[in-house]
Amino acid sequence: MIKKIEFNIEQTDLMQNPPKEIFYIGNSNLLFKKKISIVGSRRPSRYTKDFTYKLAKELSKRDIVVVSGAAMGVDATAHMGAKSSNTIAVMANGLDIKYPAVNRALIEDIQRNGLTLSFFKPGFRATKWSFVKRNELVVALGDVLIVTEANLNSGSLRSVEFALKMNKKIYVLPHRLNESLGTNELLKQNLATPIYDIEEFVNQFGTLTKKKDEFLEFLETNPTLNEAVTLYGNRVYEAELEGIIEIENGYIKTLI
Repeated sequence: MIKKIEFNIEQTDLMQNPPKEIFYIGNSNLLFKKKISIVGSRRPSRYTKDFTYKLAKELSKRDIVVVSGAAMGVDATAHMGAKSSNTIAVMANGLDIKYPAVNRALIEDIQRNGLTLSFFKPGFRATKWSFVKRNELVVALGDVLIVTEANLNSGSLRSVEFALKMNKKIYVLPHRLNESLGTNELLKQNLATPIYDIEEFVNQFGTLTKKKDEFLEFLETNPTLNEAVTLYGNRVYEAELEGIIEIENGYIKTLI
């Protein structure tokens, strides 16, 4: 169900025209936890995908909410790494519209377990300017901004402009020459700090929290794939990608 709340989160004071209210689906309590924004290319390299996922996963382990924009590429990878229950997806359209369609299952999973936000009324379809407003809110919500890959003149660099105006620290993944030219340019201009060690980086924001994971306990019962997907959705396939489980003949076998 789409709800509407007054929006007076402290960070939005840094926005040019902060909203007085916002639409949401999900757990609005996530707004009051420590948050870090992650953005980047819609067509990231394998290197970027792997380390974006790891960054988001390690932040989430420390009870830090990952904020991103639900787009293809880096955004989706960041949301998946954080897990749906500890992520905020900011949309450029009404929350009744699942856009981009390729991320429909991911967005629905976040709406069930995490939080989706939008400035825009149900039925509103994304436009160029609504993406800009979406990006501004993604940046405003986070304590810092991480850009894991970006080309010159990309939308991610517009997010960097917002971060600079808001005096938020910017971090990037280091890339080789002629790759991710946008983030390399930020490093060249001393506008960003490289992340060389993920463990060291995330530890400055919080300590590792160990929680009972009902999902992993459920997997140990060797359920059918259909049972697991019904209860946990995309998290099942994420576990397969991480090497936590193996799917064989319609049943799940744990590997850890």
